[in-house]
Amino acid sequence: MSALLMTAAPRRTTRVELLTSEEYRAHLARSGGGAGFLQLPSWAGVKDGWRHQLLGWGPEGGHLTGVGLVLLRPFPGTRKYFAYLPEGPVADWSDPDIDGWLTPLLQHLRAAGAFAVRIGPSPDFRRWNAATLKAHTGAGRRLADVLADDVDPLGTAVAERLRSRGWRRCGGDSTGDSDGADAQPRHVYRVPLAGRSSDDLWKGLNQEWRRNVRKARTSGVEIVVGSAADLPEFFRLLRITEERDGFRLGRSLAYYERQYAVLNAEEPGRMKLYLARHEGETLAAHTMITVGKRVWYQTGASADHRREVRPSNALQWRMLADAHALGADVYDMRGIPSTLDPDDRAHGLLRWKLGTGGQAVETLGEWETPLAGTTNHTLYRAFQAYLARR
Repeated sequence: MSALLMTAAPRRTTRVELLTSEEYRAHLARSGGGAGFLQLPSWAGVKDGWRHQLLGWGPEGGHLTGVGLVLLRPFPGTRKYFAYLPEGPVADWSDPDIDGWLTPLLQHLRAAGAFAVRIGPSPDFRRWNAATLKAHTGAGRRLADVLADDVDPLGTAVAERLRSRGWRRCGGDSTGDSDGADAQPRHVYRVPLAGRSSDDLWKGLNQEWRRNVRKARTSGVEIVVGSAADLPEFFRLLRITEERDGFRLGRSLAYYERQYAVLNAEEPGRMKLYLARHEGETLAAHTMITVGKRVWYQTGASADHRREVRPSNALQWRMLADAHALGADVYDMRGIPSTLDPDDRAHGLLRWKLGTGGQAVETLGEWETPLAGTTNHTLYRAFQAYLARR
């Protein structure tokens, strides 16, 4: 590892270094993990069209205390980059001296040609239990209208520290209801697994979910773990799902094939494809990613017909049970809409996930700042205008 930057911060000197993939993963292993899949070295191989750096930092003469995968998107016609750390960096966000590592990181990125930086701090902001949201479902209502069951003091503190240093929360600060403003979902749904038995998980499902899982079982729905050869079928179902549900992820089959290849090359079994089959036909396909004690349901797809045999419920129950058997602490079902209005088309996704008995979570979302210099600020304003037109 070669030191790229030395900077004096109050009470300590922090070095920022370029790391190899092996050094990066070794730090994650020593520190007990803590990284989401978007901060793994392999994720750089998924993102076509981006450059990247693997960075680490820590006190001079000491061990690394934080790392980050930085994706660098070139600004057309310039030698400047937009720097993006999706759901990162992997750092000690409880450190009150956030400037001790964040300032050197920004200085390094500016020297590398970045005009602005976007980060995704890991602490949560607010959480709502499923029962709370079910009780407050109603016309025109949104998550922000409901008193949270839990407010994370660390998340609140980190938000204030970033805001006081000029960082802007993507989508604004007022309510947290900024569906689509972040590149990654601000609102997610998680099912806690630690300390629970399989019977606890089954009882945590609501009555409708248990009935649907039983229906799939008695109807002869078979759940299998597929392979790369099944990705075209997954993608076919995904296009059907996008058309039916009125959204577009904008991903190609090649994207999912690349994702499957690079994640599993880094660690076999990291990404799995689950298939629900009925009478010889694949009716649903979902992807799952595992990193340490965290498991994510990433993307789901299903056919338009034979939905009465409930293949998606059967898939999720199998994936939830497998995550539990792996010893995972949490099963993250990823993004949810913030609407609690049952007449809103998007509410169906939230209602479906609420049936698993977990928690809706508002993360801190994503934060941006332009880097020092008139040119950087000008490019950042142009970049914001470009995003607003998309």
